[in-house]
Amino acid sequence: MSDDTRSRLAHTSQLGPDALAAVRELLDGAFDGDFGDEDFEHALGGMHALVYEGGALVAHGSLVQRRVLHQGRALRTGYVEAVAVRADRRRRGLGGVVMAALEDVIAGAYVLGALSASEEGAALYESRGWKPYPGQIGVLGPAGPERLPEEEGSTYVWTPPGGVVPASAGRLDFDWRDGDVV
Repeated sequence: MSDDTRSRLAHTSQLGPDALAAVRELLDGAFDGDFGDEDFEHALGGMHALVYEGGALVAHGSLVQRRVLHQGRALRTGYVEAVAVRADRRRRGLGGVVMAALEDVIAGAYVLGALSASEEGAALYESRGWKPYPGQIGVLGPAGPERLPEEEGSTYVWTPPGGVVPASAGRLDFDWRDGDVV
């Protein structure tokens, strides 16, 4: 990180329209236009880790609360969303700065951390101790529980100190939401 780099942790309610527009612009650019309105909606309502260089937003990640059903128990889960680093600032540790801030929130407020990783992003999460969940993944859909085999292998979990380590034999069923469920 350079001397003009600063980070901020803020709740969605503390971000004004200009800050949210900058987040959306960063995400649209980082995901090459493959970041839709539902994806953006999933990133709102929780905490945002923002990294600025020279006043410009260069990295972002958010954390929202989700309920995950595991072996009959609803786990209060900090779910990581919308992690992105501007293309010209990648490989400089900024993704790690974002994740460290979000992991601190998970450690203080949740029993489990979870996220869905792209192939490109998986190395960052694995380097920080996140592990692909080896069991089945599902959703508590409008018609009842439903397995999501396409999410298996790309859903990662992280257990904070004192958190809940889900047994690999049990399925993780995430709460329902529009768009990509996990």
